[in-house]
Amino acid sequence: MKAPLDGIRVIDLTRVLSGPFCTMMLGDMGAEIIKVEPAKGDPIREQGTLRDGFSAYYASFNRNKKSVVIDLYSESGRQVLERLIAGADVLVDNFRPGVMAKMGFGEERLKALNPRLVTANVNGYGSTGPYVERPAFDFIAQAMSGLMGVNGAEGGEPMRVAQPITDLVAGLYCAFGIVNALRARDLNGAGQHVETAMMNGAISMMAYLASEYFTTGELPARTGNDHPLVAPYGLFRASDGEIAVAPSNDVILKRFLDVLGLGHLLEDARYDTNEKRFGRRAELNEMINGAVGGDTQEAWIARLNAAGVPCGKVQNLAEALNDPQTRAQEMVIEVDQPNHGPIRMLGFPVKLSGTPCRLRHPAPELGEDTRAVLEASGFAAEEIEALAKEGAIGGD
Repeated sequence: MKAPLDGIRVIDLTRVLSGPFCTMMLGDMGAEIIKVEPAKGDPIREQGTLRDGFSAYYASFNRNKKSVVIDLYSESGRQVLERLIAGADVLVDNFRPGVMAKMGFGEERLKALNPRLVTANVNGYGSTGPYVERPAFDFIAQAMSGLMGVNGAEGGEPMRVAQPITDLVAGLYCAFGIVNALRARDLNGAGQHVETAMMNGAISMMAYLASEYFTTGELPARTGNDHPLVAPYGLFRASDGEIAVAPSNDVILKRFLDVLGLGHLLEDARYDTNEKRFGRRAELNEMINGAVGGDTQEAWIARLNAAGVPCGKVQNLAEALNDPQTRAQEMVIEVDQPNHGPIRMLGFPVKLSGTPCRLRHPAPELGEDTRAVLEASGFAAEEIEALAKEGAIGGD
C-alpha cells in the first residue's frame, strides 16, 4: 500500500527545530521533503555532539529528506525556488512573519505561481498582534505562555520544561494543519495558508488549568509533583526511590489505599472527600510515604498494577529509552548514516496498521540532492551547470 502522503512534494525552508520537526513527520508519512539550505547549511548541522563532523541532533530531525543548496539572496537562486514551488504541493518556513514577502514570495506571488499550493509558517507569536516582530525562542515562549508559571515546586521559582516543548508542539500542530489543508484542497481545489505559533501552542496545552482559572478567576498554584486538583497523587518514596502514583478518582484511590493497608482512611471524616483530602495533603502524603517506604519500587509497582492503580518508576532517560515497552514499541531506531556509521534516534510515535511510518533514507549530507532534484524538476543539464558556476546552487 502507498504511504498516506505518497506523491506529496514539500519544499522545506525551515531550520533548527520547530519546522524541521514538522517536515520530518510529513516525511515519515511518505511525503517527498526537499530541504532547501544555504551554503553553510541548517545551523543544527553544527550543534550537539558531533561524530566524524556529523550531528546526531541534525540526523534525528532531518531523516526522510533531500538536501538542496540554493542561495536565496541571489536573483538566480530565487528563480530556482520559484520553479520548485510551481511543482510542489506544500511550502513550509519558520521565518518571522513577513520575511517571505520581503524575499519576493508574498501570498499573492505564491498563489500566482501555484494556486493549489499549501503554504505553512511556524513562528513565535502569530502574524497579528503587538509581538509579531519579536524574536522567538522556546524558553521565552514557555515563560510568556504561562507554562513556566504553573511548573515548579510550591513556593519555588517558575520552572521550564526541560525539552523545547513549544518548538515541538508548534511543529506538531503545523504538520496537522498541513494535512488538513491538503484534505481541504482535495475537496475545494485550492491551497491555503497554515500558521502555528509557539506561544499559541503552549497556551492550548494549559488544559484544565485554564478551565479552572476561567471558572474561579484564581491563578493555579505551583504544586510540583502533586496534582493541582486531586489528593493524594504524585511521587511517593519507596525504600529504594520514588514511584509515581496517579489515583485519579475515588475507585482507584480506594484500591491504592487498600494495597497500602490504609483503606480505613476513607472512612475517616477528615479524609472522606477529595476537598478534605486536598486540604490535608501534607499529612496524608506523610502517612502514605510511611507505608510505601517499607518496600521497594519493584514490589509496590507490581502490587499496584495488579490492583489496577496507575503507577510507575521515575526513570532516567537511559532507563526510559531501554525500557522493554519502549523497545516493543520500536521507539528507538538505529539508522545507518552513510560515511558516519549507525546513529540511534527516536522512532515513530504514530502507529498506522496499513501504512506505517518508515525510514526511507537517513538525513542527507549538505546539498547531496541538489542536482538530482533540479533534474527531476525539469532543469536542463546546462542550466544546472550555469547556476552552479555562478554560485546560485551548491552541493553535488
